[in-house]
Amino acid sequence: MKNNSAASSSSAASSAPAPSAVERRAEILATAAQVFADQGYNATTVRRIADAAGMLAGSLYYHFDSKESMLDEILTAFLDELWTGYDTVLAAELGPRETIEALVTESFRQIDRHGPAVAIYQKESRHLAVQPRFGYLSDSQTKFENAWLRTLERGVAEHVFRADLDVRLVYRFVRDTVWVAASWYRPGGIHSPEEIARQYLSMVLEGITPRT
Repeated sequence: MKNNSAASSSSAASSAPAPSAVERRAEILATAAQVFADQGYNATTVRRIADAAGMLAGSLYYHFDSKESMLDEILTAFLDELWTGYDTVLAAELGPRETIEALVTESFRQIDRHGPAVAIYQKESRHLAVQPRFGYLSDSQTKFENAWLRTLERGVAEHVFRADLDVRLVYRFVRDTVWVAASWYRPGGIHSPEEIARQYLSMVLEGITPRT
């Protein structure tokens, strides 16, 4: 009976469908993103990614032609989704405070979905942006900065935010304190991205809205 059961289990395992090429590719990208985030892009080799993915380095080239290609896809996927969310918020033409709330909430959602990519972006984008392949990082940063500054300036002009605010300083503070959460946030924790955003906003907004 034991032999039959073992044979049955082995047969069931062998008959389980293997991951498709698309699924395997996504798994490798997720692994590469974590390795890049932990070790840094320059210090990471293709062999290190392959080891973490449980495959031979040569087999990795079946899916990607270089570690640069992997990084490009990781960052592009993150930024495409970020801007889909941000553009939806900005197109809604909400009030300044509501826009800030929605942008912060969307940012924490992206940290939840793309934590390693956010960490890579934070650490690597400055020196990557000078490379032709990653020039879009500078464009995205400029667009990001403009969206936040315009919202803050509108809030000051409409007396929703304090008149004495240095909006560029506020922008930098909000930007850095939101995105640094990628270093400690773990998906599936006791707080959802929306709850973390709510707690964060309760602290920030109390500091930038007029005192009554």
